[in-house]
Amino acid sequence: MATKLRLARHGKKGKPFYHIVAADARAPRDGRYIERIGSYNPNTNPAFIDINFERALDWVMKGAQPTDTVKAMLSYRGVMYKKHLLNGVKKGALTNDQVEERFNAWLEEKETKIQGKKDKLSADAKSVADKALALEKEKNEARAKEIAEAAAALVAEEAKVEEVQAEEAAPEAEVEETAPEVKDEEAAPEVKAEEAAPEVKAEEAAPEVKAEEAAPEVKAEEVAPEAKVEEAAPEAKAEEADSTEEKA
Repeated sequence: MATKLRLARHGKKGKPFYHIVAADARAPRDGRYIERIGSYNPNTNPAFIDINFERALDWVMKGAQPTDTVKAMLSYRGVMYKKHLLNGVKKGALTNDQVEERFNAWLEEKETKIQGKKDKLSADAKSVADKALALEKEKNEARAKEIAEAAAALVAEEAKVEEVQAEEAAPEAEVEETAPEVKDEEAAPEVKAEEAAPEVKAEEAAPEVKAEEAAPEVKAEEVAPEAKVEEAAPEAKAEEADSTEEKA
């Protein structure tokens, strides 16, 4: 029976999660398997790879064939490198102490690289977050400035409206204040006219009274000539008689 080390898909749509399993090559991908030796999550950066090193090395040493993806994961974790060193021991090229020494050196170097990659990713993520935060801060400041300008413009406009209303209300107040004075001034001549009216009538009436008083005098004067005429008439007759006597 050929044994393969491969991935068995799990998880939901768009968020896959894989089990690393040792299974019969004839079994379906997500079907029955012999042993689960690890897990793989590609949704993180860097991807999460968890492998049972001893069990994976044992299956590889027994001849299990990993798929290309699983082989890359085993190489990433040092399983394939450890197999290479152990094959050197079988051939007599290396001792077990040399294998452990070389593998530990490689493992430390690999861990340093992995940590460096993680630090770089963290720094990049922080840089992106800082840029996004600075951009958001600039946008907020610009928005706050626009709001402040709009509020100031609104306050200025309201102040102008209040000034215009005050200017429009001021003449009305003056007119209301001056209106009684004008009425008093208009009423004053009427009062004076009423006060002056009796005087005028008195003046007009005075000549009538005088005329009435003077009327008898005029009549006396008019009557006086008639009396004189009457008085003078005998004298004229006497003068005429004297003249006739002289002529005779």
